[in-house]
Amino acid sequence: MTDDVPTWVWVATVAGLLGIVVIDLVVIGRRRRAVTMRDATTWVLIYVGLAMAFAVGLAVFAGPTAAGEFVAGYVTEYSLSVDNLFVFMIIMARFAVPLLAQDKVLYIGIVVSMVLRAVFILAGAAAISAASWVFYIFGAFLVYTAVRLALEGENDEADFQENAVLRGLRRILPLSHDYDGAKLATRLDGRRMVTPLVIVISAIGMANVIFALDSIPAIFGLTQDAYIVLTANAFALMGLRQLYFLIGGLLERVVYLNVGLSVILAFIGVKLIIEALHGSHIDDLGAIHLPHIGILTSLGFIVGTLLVTTIVSLLKTSRDNRRTEIPVRIDD
Repeated sequence: MTDDVPTWVWVATVAGLLGIVVIDLVVIGRRRRAVTMRDATTWVLIYVGLAMAFAVGLAVFAGPTAAGEFVAGYVTEYSLSVDNLFVFMIIMARFAVPLLAQDKVLYIGIVVSMVLRAVFILAGAAAISAASWVFYIFGAFLVYTAVRLALEGENDEADFQENAVLRGLRRILPLSHDYDGAKLATRLDGRRMVTPLVIVISAIGMANVIFALDSIPAIFGLTQDAYIVLTANAFALMGLRQLYFLIGGLLERVVYLNVGLSVILAFIGVKLIIEALHGSHIDDLGAIHLPHIGILTSLGFIVGTLLVTTIVSLLKTSRDNRRTEIPVRIDD
């Protein structure tokens, strides 16, 4: 395990993550065209490769259990983030963000949310270490979220509403009506003004923080190690931007995504509650023995659920498409 991680490891890890963020910024700064499918595919593979390389490093230096917890946490965070892409698309469409500016908007919004999530993660880790009953709260919240997600769904325009913060920014900031390419500020009639990209970035960042209310308790259900929770979140968020451009069209075909994610959240919520009961020295509820759910079981369940969700969704959309095809009848 990676408990009591030395300070130099934290410093080196943060420096490495910042280095990746800076390299990403350089790539965005040099790009003078919209992100292509080839660009997105390349960078998704790079980020997944970096995450797996980090998992191998954990396996070597911290042991297979730590590596398994990281992979399970990374897969969970990444899969939950996929659902968030629907809301990102709604935000981009509602604000009519130019294609060339979308990459920059996602980059800044996600970097801001990484910083805010780090604060949430450290606060969550402190709360768990101070009181084990926090597991009951996290577990119950995840089960509630799973039921709500399964019954209501989240992939519609109602998921994004301009809140008071965004409306306040519109009133406070000298905001131009039109975009100026990918610039955050412009000059209009001799007056310096910010473009609507600032509002869009704020919306993306706040949406990511709101999504953390689901995802952070979920990963704490897989590991209570703050180092693993933080790095898994960072790698998942860093690869999210490229995933937006890669599978935007595919998301419409994964019609059962909410169902799959709700099953995963419910599983982790129940796992947290069971761990809390074990912590209270309760191993049985009547005739029901409460099992210990290991990290390999958790990882297998998560990956299996995502595979089944994707396959069943694609089969349904394929069948629906065939049904909507209008047969052509040739009369003699």
